[in-house]
Amino acid sequence: MEEKKYLKWYNKVGYGAGDIAGNVVYAFLSSFVMIYLTNTVGLNAGIVGTLIAVSKLFDGITDIFFGSMIDKTKSRMGKAKPWMLYGYIGCAVTLAAIFAIPANLGQFAQYAWFFIAYTLLNAVFYTANNIAYSALTALVTKNSKERVEMGSWRFIFAFSTSLLIQSITVGFVTKMGGGAAGWRAVAVIYAIIGLIVNTISALSVKELPEEELNEGGSGTADEKYSLIDAAKLLFSNKYYIMICATYILQQIYTAMINMGIYYMTYILLNENLFAAFSWAVNIPLILALIITPSLVTKMKGMYKLNLTGYIIGTIGRALVVAAAYLGSVPLMLLFTGIAAFGMGPWQGDMNAVIAACSEYTYLTKGKRVDGTMYSCTSLGVKLGGGLGTAIAGWMLAFSGFDGTAVVQSASCLNMLQIMYLWIPVVITLIIALIMSRMDVEAANAKITAARNKLLQ
Repeated sequence: MEEKKYLKWYNKVGYGAGDIAGNVVYAFLSSFVMIYLTNTVGLNAGIVGTLIAVSKLFDGITDIFFGSMIDKTKSRMGKAKPWMLYGYIGCAVTLAAIFAIPANLGQFAQYAWFFIAYTLLNAVFYTANNIAYSALTALVTKNSKERVEMGSWRFIFAFSTSLLIQSITVGFVTKMGGGAAGWRAVAVIYAIIGLIVNTISALSVKELPEEELNEGGSGTADEKYSLIDAAKLLFSNKYYIMICATYILQQIYTAMINMGIYYMTYILLNENLFAAFSWAVNIPLILALIITPSLVTKMKGMYKLNLTGYIIGTIGRALVVAAAYLGSVPLMLLFTGIAAFGMGPWQGDMNAVIAACSEYTYLTKGKRVDGTMYSCTSLGVKLGGGLGTAIAGWMLAFSGFDGTAVVQSASCLNMLQIMYLWIPVVITLIIALIMSRMDVEAANAKITAARNKLLQ
């Protein structure tokens, strides 16, 4: 029996465009905040890394808190849309603030300015916006194919935005006057663009009534639960833990890949190659996302597709290492693209997997926690991305990196090899192992079949 359809093509595209706004924040921050702070503001990479790590202590609490608040929200717009709309206003302001650290402040005040703005952006505003945005996948349709398509459109826009930002930002900063003033101007422009696109995206879809969302389950829509109960529901779901771990590892992986700007500058001696490698990552990802819905259908589900993809991704990253030690940039670009193509399907169907994970909680516990379940997306982005950037800062500081030096020490160059080449291989291998256990679709089907058998 064919599933009921809920969305038109423009709803899916409009929803997906929301990740332009998300990546105006995330791609810009993750790719350039460290080099802005070390080479423009003059802050110490190790201290910045520590501040980011401390900031992450707030994130786990706020992720579950905002997820729970979304689940309990009742408004004319729905549960998630108000948080998505209003949360981004704070994102825009704090993003601009991070790249507007006054040069006339003392260094302690500069560190404090960064820490406050970064913590507010990640632990409060981005959390509210991103969890709400992700939760809409489960709140605007019950059709699994439409959820996959929404995820594919979302990440097509996400990686296209990342590609654009990574390709143009260095030149854009120069055109805007360079130095601190250039970074500040670019951040303000990006923030305004994000605010406009986020608003359009939120208004492009409509949430389903709660009665329709809860149809076919054993729980009640108005059943109340505390923040502690919400956390227990999440961590009693083994698939949530797997998805969370995968998301965190993915973001650490991305943080290491973003150290490519240092790798290109000091090892390949051409900072402009960072844009070429961004193309090698993002174009294959986008191509993979375009075909993900058909691949899910062809492989009869998401489990085999995601596992196969990450096996390809692991092999691809291992070949990048081999090409790097052979000294072949063209081969590095080729294998980077192969690895990215393999990892693409997970990006496209990830939201649908999380929706299936939420359904697993509903089937086993009888409670609808869609917003809280999608806390793994925000938690993964912030905790993984923050930890990755912090670890990168610590490793740079440990290696003796000097942002004012044209040539770096041998220990620093060796560290950049570890960060950009070896750590990504290890991470993709671990994710592939997690993927081998993440068959939530089969678990849901088994529970549903057993329940239907009892009702016969």
